[in-house]
Amino acid sequence: MGTFLAISCVVSVAYGLWFCHRPVTAWRSMVKTVPVAMLAVWAALTGGPVWLVAALGLSAVGDYALSREGEPAFLAGLCAFALAHVAYIGLLFGLVDGMPPAVPLMALLALAGSTELWLAPHTGEMRWPVRGYVVLITVMAGCALALPGALWLAALGAGAFVLSDTVLAVQLFRRDVAARVDRVLSVALWALYYGAQVMMAVALAG
Repeated sequence: MGTFLAISCVVSVAYGLWFCHRPVTAWRSMVKTVPVAMLAVWAALTGGPVWLVAALGLSAVGDYALSREGEPAFLAGLCAFALAHVAYIGLLFGLVDGMPPAVPLMALLALAGSTELWLAPHTGEMRWPVRGYVVLITVMAGCALALPGALWLAALGAGAFVLSDTVLAVQLFRRDVAARVDRVLSVALWALYYGAQVMMAVALAG
């Protein structure tokens, strides 16, 4: 079982160091898809919750789709990750312990609301799908904030997920900003995203 986790980590490092900023190719797409797919296999073999395995598996599908070019691929990736967040919500909701802390919750809601100013006007025909995705990841992160203290790693992972999607939104829809530091953003995005998935997988698999 540990072999799958090791493969996931090694391929993730390879993608972050050598592939994340390169042009789209079939090989790049495969390397991007493997890390979270291996996390899904690891979670399944360790007896992790079905919701967790589903969330990781759907995320791997989303990784592949977003690694390709064109609007259909983007929509497929958006749908896959939206379903992954539904799976995470299904898992986290059953683990919540009371209400989320007020200050982190207000910060999360402020970030979500701010997307109407800096993101939505730049999304064109994707505005409503993107809005729906923002709602889902906000609900997921809100559930994570209400987890008991023993699951702090999952809450940290959810926060990293929100940050990674914020970086992705800048890359996809705010090229006026991202073009200047695109390579740095690509590395930061992958580090935050993969780190988020690992933290949530490790925290929730038991």
